[in-house]
Amino acid sequence: MRKELRIKKNKEFQEVFNKGKSFANRQFVVYVLKKEGQDHFRIGLSVSKKIGNAVMRNQIKRYIRQSFHELQEQIHKGKDYVIIARKPVAEMDMHEVKKSLEHVLKVARVLKKTNAGHNEE
Repeated sequence: MRKELRIKKNKEFQEVFNKGKSFANRQFVVYVLKKEGQDHFRIGLSVSKKIGNAVMRNQIKRYIRQSFHELQEQIHKGKDYVIIARKPVAEMDMHEVKKSLEHVLKVARVLKKTNAGHNEE
């Protein structure tokens, strides 16, 4: 994922937390903030030390980034997303992480409908 698609600064995280809307399932909390004049989306990741050691946390972050990469055609542009991983994520593999993220993004209504017919609602 390109650097300009990431939220890094604490100030930017705080803006999304304070002004954005939050959506959650058991594994993730996603904050969404609409950004006027931004032609791409940006993501920020937060994986707590409670979830595991550095290796585990980095693996989870890679899974989340990869999921966003695979879903990028469906995700609405012009928004900032902050994803907070919850404890159950530690026992999940890449496929489960993507499925769970897809679910919470559908709840947040930021996924465009696909014609592939595999969207269950």
